[in-house]
Amino acid sequence: MRQVTPEPLTAEAFAPFGDVIEASDHAEQIAINYGQTTRFNDLARIDVAGGHAIVSIFRGRPLDPPHLKIFERHPLGSQSFTPLQGRPFLVAVAPPGDLNPAAIRVFRAEGHQGVNYAKGVWHHYLLPLGAESDFLVLDRDGPGENLDEIELAPTDQIAVRL
Repeated sequence: MRQVTPEPLTAEAFAPFGDVIEASDHAEQIAINYGQTTRFNDLARIDVAGGHAIVSIFRGRPLDPPHLKIFERHPLGSQSFTPLQGRPFLVAVAPPGDLNPAAIRVFRAEGHQGVNYAKGVWHHYLLPLGAESDFLVLDRDGPGENLDEIELAPTDQIAVRL
């Protein structure tokens, strides 16, 4: 079993897999509401290809220990996760196409960051750290099968060192 230590989640490191959703100095900032509000604009490319966008809340429990063995992808649309309680979480991803376990990367997202997985990007299901946590999820609903899952072979499974 491979062991990995999560790398920090940055927009640059995560770019091959989608978008980091955060209020950062790199985002376009627009003053709205008579200067009382700053809009951090257009932070993620939501893709619902032939469907419609849905907004949900997912409540996830931490894996104990964090042992990664199931990966999924959504071939018809993107999927975003934004923490609602400000807790950190893990993000495990691999490029689109045939799943290559050697290409899996693990990031540590801070409580002020969300992620938007691009269409077809392999990812582990929700991985909150520390406590049960709620996430705002933007997803695709509509015609067609939009979920593929793969269980990693025992030798490809990943133990995450926290």
